Amino acid sequence: MKSTNNLSNSVKNAPRHIAIIMDGNNRWAKERHLPGLAGHKAGVDCVRSTIEGCIESGVEVLTLFAFSSENWKRPPLEVRGLMELFKLALDRESKKLLKNNIRLRVIGDKTAFSSSLQKKIEKVETMTAECTGLQLNVAANYGGRWDIVSAAKSIAERCVNNELSVNDITEELFSSDVSLAELPEADLCIRTGGEKRISNFLIWQFAYTELYFSDAYWPDFDKTHLLTAIHDFSSRQRRFGRTSEQVEAGNA
Repeated sequence: MKSTNNLSNSVKNAPRHIAIIMDGNNRWAKERHLPGLAGHKAGVDCVRSTIEGCIESGVEVLTLFAFSSENWKRPPLEVRGLMELFKLALDRESKKLLKNNIRLRVIGDKTAFSSSLQKKIEKVETMTAECTGLQLNVAANYGGRWDIVSAAKSIAERCVNNELSVNDITEELFSSDVSLAELPEADLCIRTGGEKRISNFLIWQFAYTELYFSDAYWPDFDKTHLLTAIHDFSSRQRRFGRTSEQVEAGNA
């Protein structure tokens, strides 16, 4: 993960937190008459370059949607291949993450994974827990609705145990129970592959996230695509319910 000079450091008004829906691997492979897993393997290289690009642009947090809770419906051979690819990536990249001061966290229902994969995830999370550079989150067996239901269950349990009352439940409290609560909310969500939806990704957290859709398939998404998305974001005015005049007055 060597730094390059292809991107200018600390892009002005760069998002603190970028979330990416890495879509188009299968279609990329199909167009090349390759098996679907070949697209996923090619996509791993794009993860590396995207991490580098985020670091070079001053992004603090990167969250990647790797495997949704709905992806179990895919052909069993593809699912098995994805699980093996996940294990391989954890083995190959763990030392690089540590060397580059990158903290890795996996969000989602990890109990559905094999015990060996769960152990690998725990090992890399523990190994990088003290890293203070880019915060890299991988959403695996993750769904936004699952996240919301899990938070609701946690709050309900505390109510049953008389730790909370119903009147204690606020948006702020609920936000503290969903995934990534301790990190800045996603400023920008990029989806590759040409589709224009968020597909059950970080539903609660995306309340004010800017959306950017790229026609490039994920294996073709490079630093130039990333920088284009970041510059598009930096040109937008984020009002959060205020008027343009209020925002401009506040920035004066």
